[in-house]
Amino acid sequence: MSIRIAYVINQYPKISHTFVRREILALERQGFDVLRIALKGWDAELADEVDERERAQTRYVMQKGVFALLWPVLRVLVSTPRLFVSALALAIRIGRGEGGRPLPYHLIYFAEACRILPWLKSFGAMHVHAHFGTNSTEVVMLAHVLGGPPYSFTAHGPAELLFDGISEKVSRAAFVVAVSSFGRSQYYRRIDFAQWHKVKVVHCGLEPAFHMIPPTQLAATPRIVCVGRLSNEKGQLVLLEAAHRLAKKGVKFELVFAGDGEMRAEMESLIAQYGLNSWVTGWVSSNQVREEILAAHALVLPSFSENLPVVIMEAMALRRPVLATYVGGIPELVRTGEHGWLVPAGSVDDLAEALEDCLSKSPEELRKMGDACYLRVVQRHSIDTEAAKLADLFRKSAGVQGVP
Repeated sequence: MSIRIAYVINQYPKISHTFVRREILALERQGFDVLRIALKGWDAELADEVDERERAQTRYVMQKGVFALLWPVLRVLVSTPRLFVSALALAIRIGRGEGGRPLPYHLIYFAEACRILPWLKSFGAMHVHAHFGTNSTEVVMLAHVLGGPPYSFTAHGPAELLFDGISEKVSRAAFVVAVSSFGRSQYYRRIDFAQWHKVKVVHCGLEPAFHMIPPTQLAATPRIVCVGRLSNEKGQLVLLEAAHRLAKKGVKFELVFAGDGEMRAEMESLIAQYGLNSWVTGWVSSNQVREEILAAHALVLPSFSENLPVVIMEAMALRRPVLATYVGGIPELVRTGEHGWLVPAGSVDDLAEALEDCLSKSPEELRKMGDACYLRVVQRHSIDTEAAKLADLFRKSAGVQGVP
């Protein structure tokens, strides 16, 4: 029996969210039929042909504007008035909670739930899964209250669990997913003990095609790549401080930033102030990340706050050591001395020391560390293995046993 499930994401496809695409495709390889629904993203920049194909298969809630939501709302009101009132009351209650988004946002989420409800029913969805515990999850929860199928969701970062109505979302869900043990602990902080049994750990995964490439030779010039949005929580200013110290000591290296964001102007100003223009060799877009990791000796991620970044998995799968901080779920994957270096978040001294140690390593030493990275991440983050865990959970929710 084929199991039909729906995925609801705020924006899909998206260059920085390839882990969602990998999960969907892995589930389809296991025999599931998957309906893709996104709230937005029909006109966003895409990285490759696979994303183009995904966009062609995705239904977009807001593509025709807010006014296109009026007819679905009226249709639900007329057809199921009691469920309509229950879902609307829930949206209003969440919207009136303290510290969250204003009520009008939640009324839009309610209208979006009305919009996707007939899509779910016509597709025959037996379960709905949302990524990120924010507005996409509220939409699927409200759709469930309106008579839609059971739902679940994956929260990727602690901030999502501070979003409006998280306890309500968990209590009504069939199950919820954390991408690391740290992520699971953040659920535990926000929900009642009676709900803890719903929290399941399913890692983000990598498909074999991503890492099944021959080991590449390291470039002659030591190069470090930093991947991530240029924002305060990613700690790039600490990295520039550490790079400045190494430059003053005469240590030769190249530093590449892959990403963009609100801190770019500030970072460019600091680079000029410290005279690091010859060390910071480029700013590249996120669709060049794989090539930049392969061109580097190591990945550095000096974040102040993380769960378990997919880019760390990608670097390890490409046999590149990692310099990162002791935050979130990172220590669950990266072991100091085996797969790279872990340093205290915010410590310029420790990061500078780790960078200098990395840059002093011979190609053979880095290669040995990279091989250990590869074995570690392939063992823990195979997308087909992780998707199989989700598949079992979906079957139980849909009341179906055996192979789909």
